[in-house]
Amino acid sequence: MPKNSIQFQEGLSLPKFLESYGSDQQCRAALFKLRWPKGFVCPECGNDTYCEIKGRKVYQCNHCHTQTSLTSGTIFASTKLPLTTWFLAIYLLTQRKNSISALQLMREIGVSYNTAWKIKHKLMQLMLEHQKGEKLSGRIEIDDAYIGGERPGKPGRGADHKAPFIAVVETEEGTHKPQRIQLRAVTGFRSAEIARYAKANLAPDCCVVSDGLACFAAVENAGCSHMPIVSAGGRKGAEHPSFKWVNTMLGNVKNAITGTLHSVSLKHVPRYLAEFEYRFNRRYRLGDMIERLTYVGLRTPPMPYRLLRLAEIGG
Repeated sequence: MPKNSIQFQEGLSLPKFLESYGSDQQCRAALFKLRWPKGFVCPECGNDTYCEIKGRKVYQCNHCHTQTSLTSGTIFASTKLPLTTWFLAIYLLTQRKNSISALQLMREIGVSYNTAWKIKHKLMQLMLEHQKGEKLSGRIEIDDAYIGGERPGKPGRGADHKAPFIAVVETEEGTHKPQRIQLRAVTGFRSAEIARYAKANLAPDCCVVSDGLACFAAVENAGCSHMPIVSAGGRKGAEHPSFKWVNTMLGNVKNAITGTLHSVSLKHVPRYLAEFEYRFNRRYRLGDMIERLTYVGLRTPPMPYRLLRLAEIGG
């Protein structure tokens, strides 16, 4: 059997990563290029001439004399950590197939647990925010699932201590191979919730394939066609060929998240799902994910701890 070219792609090895981001100077140069691709631009007046005050590591506009650091006004603002630590954390979160716990991240990058938790959740929130507004199209497989919680509850729909979410897979025409996925937390499996999701995330010409759960018919409110397939329950239903890829994704998600983490806080489930979704949808170019996520972080406002603690459902 031939090797899967995606699974066996080279990616970015740790030695190659360190060649590019192993020093503070290299990280600063990378941030400067990503923040100002066409050269420095003053955030206050838009002027493009400046001088660098190296003792304070800031750039001063020659016109209005505003001083700006590389990280001011971004997700990295006011950080006391070396930039090399941030880049290593981004590397670990983007290059692994499975998730990495805050405890393991703490050990890998040499910070306290609380600092590792904040870094991880800031980066996952970037992934969540960046994927809002992206719409799937073509043939779509959709299914319902639960994840999270610290104690086992009853299985199936209505499970205790679990967060409901929907898994949605855009498949290639003809081969039905998966192209992109969306993993979105919902407040429940109700028609209004599915209609809200579909209007925001599915193109109107989608053909949505689902099981017989009644709420999925609400995708028609977003202009999508709907093909419900009532199959046997349990394992036989899960093996139905029409749901091959969405069920494969659900298995991979649960293995990647619950196999790495002892428990998942219900209010943070959207971020954990977004992390898996982000990596999967960019799996063809693993090495580019560090620059791409850093680019987004430089265009995202500061995220204080109190905001990280808030729950966010849907999107």
